[in-house]
Formats: sequence, C-alpha cells, structure tokens
Amino acid sequence: MHWPARALVLRTPRLELRPDDDAGLDELVELAYGGVHPPEEMPFQYAWTDADPRYLGRGILQHFWGERARFSPEAWTLHFLVRHEGRVVGVQSMTGRNFAVLREVDTGSWLGLAHQGKGFGTEMRAAVLTYAFDHLGARQARSGALAGNTASLRVSARLGYLPDGSALVAPRGEPVVEHRLLLSAEGYRRPGWSLDVVGHSPSLVFL
Repeated sequence: MHWPARALVLRTPRLELRPDDDAGLDELVELAYGGVHPPEEMPFQYAWTDADPRYLGRGILQHFWGERARFSPEAWTLHFLVRHEGRVVGVQSMTGRNFAVLREVDTGSWLGLAHQGKGFGTEMRAAVLTYAFDHLGARQARSGALAGNTASLRVSARLGYLPDGSALVAPRGEPVVEHRLLLSAEGYRRPGWSLDVVGHSPSLVFL
C-alpha cells in the first residue's frame, strides 16, 4: 500500500477514528458550517473559523490536502476523522516532529457544536494517546488550550496532563494566554476501556 496510514482505524466504545479522506472531509466541511463554537468565543490559536463563509470550505480542504503533501518521517500529522454512528462529528489530530528521536506528539481537536458536551472530546483524545504510547512508542504528549477554553482544560486534567508554562497568542488581534500542557506515558490516566487498533504496520512512514 503506497499510503499505509489509509488502513489505520482506531475504535473506542462509541467512536471510530480514521485518517482523513476526501469523502470524509466533505462531511467535516459541512460540520464546520454548522458551527464549532459560539461566535463571541475563539478557542483556537488561529482563527480559521472567522474565514469568509464563501472561502471556509475550500480553505478547510486545502489545509488538509497540504498536510498530506507535507507528510514525512521528519514531520507528520495524522488527522483522524472522528465518526459516531457512521457520521463525522469532528477531527482529532496528532503531530510528530523528529519523532524517531524525540518520541513526542502534539494533539489538537474540534467537534461540531451539536456533538459537544457528550464526552467525545475525552474519548477521542484518549484514543490517539493510547495509540501513541502503546503502538508508536511515544514517551510524552503535549497539548494547549487558550484561557477560557474550560472544556479542553478539563479533558487534559482528566487524562493526567500537567501545566507546562504559557504563551501569548493573538487569534483575533488581542493577546490571549495559551496554557501549555504536558503528559508523560507514566502519568497517563487511561480510560476504563481498551482501544481496538486495525491496520497498524511498521511500514507507516512516520515510524
């Protein structure tokens, strides 16, 4: 298989995570148009949801296509489309830079408004963390959340992340504190379920 990540599937009790494909991205675009956060809030470091609606869908597709084109052993991102009962409800991303040496991943995610508040955020992040620690041999994972993004901070605390400093960002032109978080493999608070992994292979190009 020329793109071995295509066969990868992660399954939790309620969710299925697969690397992005074009049909799934079309669903993700429609989800974004349905809303990701209240308009008066901005939970992201980059205010991509503020894009002109005439461009937003195309911009989302171009972003994910570009990430695929840049995929390499030295710098890779897996964008897992998250499905519940067969429908795309969000995306859970995992990035590695110089992973063979550092054994560290970063994670980020979003859910459509209609699917928030159901525990999916914790479940999908636990899926990629379990995969990273148990199948890829990661030693630690990083994340971040802007001040006020209490949902993301609660997920991180539930899974065992510890504070790792802060930085200033300006997604809408005004300074906002980003809380940085770090999780070690030993400190990971595992969920009470087992992750089902299909299609993992040493031939995955980021190993």
